[in-house]
Amino acid sequence: MFEAQVQQILSNPPLAIAAALALIVGAVSLGKTVLSLLTLIFDIFLNPGLPLSRFGAGQGHWAIVTGATDGMGKCFAIELARRGFHVLIVGRNPAKLDAARAEIRAANPDAEVRTHQLDFAHATAAEYTDLQTQLEALPSSISVLVNNVGVSHDIPTPFHLESLERIHDIVEVNINAMLRITHMVVPGMISQGRGLIINSGSFSGSVPSPLLSVYSGSKSFVSTWSQALGAELQAKGVIVEHLNTYFVVSAMSKIRRPSFFIPMPDTYVRSVLSRIGVRGGSSVPFTSSPILSHALANWTVDNFFSRQFWVMYNYTMHVDIRKRALKKREREAAAKQN
Repeated sequence: MFEAQVQQILSNPPLAIAAALALIVGAVSLGKTVLSLLTLIFDIFLNPGLPLSRFGAGQGHWAIVTGATDGMGKCFAIELARRGFHVLIVGRNPAKLDAARAEIRAANPDAEVRTHQLDFAHATAAEYTDLQTQLEALPSSISVLVNNVGVSHDIPTPFHLESLERIHDIVEVNINAMLRITHMVVPGMISQGRGLIINSGSFSGSVPSPLLSVYSGSKSFVSTWSQALGAELQAKGVIVEHLNTYFVVSAMSKIRRPSFFIPMPDTYVRSVLSRIGVRGGSSVPFTSSPILSHALANWTVDNFFSRQFWVMYNYTMHVDIRKRALKKREREAAAKQN
């Protein structure tokens, strides 16, 4: 039966050409998928990435970290100090800044740690000028900038039900703050011929997330802008690393227990700093998914199913999360009344 079908195809030239083209396209597609998986494995297990010494580690240079009083931001500050940078941390809460500074200093007594208080959601032009003045007054050059500060929706919320205040805060913190600070430090990095800019992204920036539409849109901006900026700066010795991050245990994610796909923030940060310039599971320029679980998740999204499938997957997931969050609010309100 099979042989007869093959003979029928071969006896019909147009059909034979179509079959041959289909086989070639299928083989090329399969080859690309296999190659991308092999590249992922090489990146995660064998590719050492760029050493932080390239960016002045241990040479008295400074790293700036925003959103550094909790979670990933604080872990970046601690780890960069451990690896030989002085650190300036920026956040909105003076008490948390002082506590974070003390924790960073305790873990790294040789590092100088400074703080700057700034509420990015409501920062004025004068307050940004004050920050720039402090950056310019640092005793040595800035070699690393970690744009980590971020705001999301309180719970998954349809766009038309979200408050204008929350929309404003997401745009100001996730987009405008990153642009303003990066614009301050890039000229100095260019003049010294080296620098590292790490922009914290999210899977919701690569696959739209319904019910988190403003946050998702802001992270899509971070992805696109990072690629454009990375292309502009690479010839000048400045590396832009956009992190396509899945869930990490943090206050923002509201996840408290780690798992294979959801690491602790210190584990994630160490992976990032050990693999600068390594794409991991990402197929996007100047973008990295440097930890195995996130790399596999990124690779799966890129290679399986349609974009429509993943958008609707996110929609269904966030509808469920919203229902559970609203029920929790109802229980808490009832408990207060009792």
